[in-house]
Amino acid sequence: MLAAGIVSLFSLLPVGFVIWIGIQTGWETASALIFRPRVGELLINTAMLLAVAIPISIILAVTLAWLTERTDLPGARIWSWFAVAPLAVPAFVHSYAWVSLIPGLHGLLGGVLVSVLAYFPFLYLPVSAQLRRLDPAMEDAAASLGNGPWRVFFFAVLPQLRLAICGGSLLVGLHLLAEYGLYVMIRFDTFTTAIVDQFQSAFNGPAANMLGGVLVVCCFGLLGIEALLRGNERYARVGSGAARDPFKQKLGVLTLPAFLIVFATAGLSLGVPFITLARWLIIGGFDSWRLDSIGTALGQTIIFALSGALLTTIISVPMAWLSVRAPGRFQRIMEACHYYVGSLPGVVVALALVTVTVRVALPLYQTIFTLLFAYALLFLPRSLVGLRASIAQVPIELEQAAVALGRSPAQAVMHITMRLAAPGVAVSMALVGLGITNELTATLMLAPNGTRTLAMQFWSLTSEIDYVGAAPYALMMVLLSLPMTLLLYAQSRRLSGR
Repeated sequence: MLAAGIVSLFSLLPVGFVIWIGIQTGWETASALIFRPRVGELLINTAMLLAVAIPISIILAVTLAWLTERTDLPGARIWSWFAVAPLAVPAFVHSYAWVSLIPGLHGLLGGVLVSVLAYFPFLYLPVSAQLRRLDPAMEDAAASLGNGPWRVFFFAVLPQLRLAICGGSLLVGLHLLAEYGLYVMIRFDTFTTAIVDQFQSAFNGPAANMLGGVLVVCCFGLLGIEALLRGNERYARVGSGAARDPFKQKLGVLTLPAFLIVFATAGLSLGVPFITLARWLIIGGFDSWRLDSIGTALGQTIIFALSGALLTTIISVPMAWLSVRAPGRFQRIMEACHYYVGSLPGVVVALALVTVTVRVALPLYQTIFTLLFAYALLFLPRSLVGLRASIAQVPIELEQAAVALGRSPAQAVMHITMRLAAPGVAVSMALVGLGITNELTATLMLAPNGTRTLAMQFWSLTSEIDYVGAAPYALMMVLLSLPMTLLLYAQSRRLSGR
């Protein structure tokens, strides 16, 4: 309980920073920095991006999920993997590929296009999993009342996808608010790009801090909208029904259009990045592979990923255990503290740690400890979700038996529960490691001098328009991310029983 409480208090650091810096700045200065035309422009850009990109992502993800899970589309399993694989390509690598292909792709149009292609898998995964779990009897009942296939989908199936769509849309929206590299390359100004620009020009100036506060308000507003749209309707039934595979709709004359949809999506989200990378690698030849620099960046990336994943998993264990073994009101409050920090952009977490270390603990500024702590805060929810599910599968009676045999409660958890939950621990560490491998903003702001991760090296070279030199780093990030993405896909199918 004490360990979980300490982690919860540290999780409140970013939002505490926002409140504290607002008080320190004073209302007159803060209002002058917030209520100005530039902030209005950023707010309009952000609202337009969310209003356009999220609905398109929903339509695309639901269409792909329906085609791959509920129709006789040839090669559906392969196309379902292609719908998840774009997660292995960092968003800023997507933008790198598209800007290389179409140099004039800028502004809102470019931002929406690349955002949808990079982030729609966050919607596809929960929607496709929900479709696999739905009871086909409900669709049979709707069809028996004289409804055609379209009416059955819109009135019997789509309402049951509401939770999956809302949850996936929230993930997409939070990523849009937090993304930096993608929009810098597309030349589309957002709060995150403006905050980093202000930080780099004025180093932790009040303007950057106030923009961070507005961005936090936007994130909480998005959380509120998602909760409102999700509603309180009941989606479960009392009986489980007879287990059977759903009926596959025959596409007939629509087979070719359906095939074109999945093929075009895979081509745009995977084909463009890989063809662009191959083109730059061929142009650069062997000379583009600066093996000493690439080896250093790869080694540092792996070390940060492993260290951050291990630290995040360790500090997540107490809360994960409490949420399963001792649920209660106070426990839910602490758990909410763990989860909320995952909704904050990396730039806000980095700003908070910069301010705290500079003003209170200067020796910790730009140290590995501070960077790993930032990773732990950013990816705490990923670790917590996986650990909680794994611990829940370990019978509590085994812990009680170990205590009865003379083990302390802590020893029983570490020697019995965590060993049996090892597969889930490995998945959680892999997901955190995947996030750290592709993280850019917090790393740029907090990394010690001399740090050169794959993402940092890639960003440095693309900033110099050296697309040939950046290609090997992009390829290495994708190759590191692909196995973790495959693991996520396999886990999703396993949990949904397919």
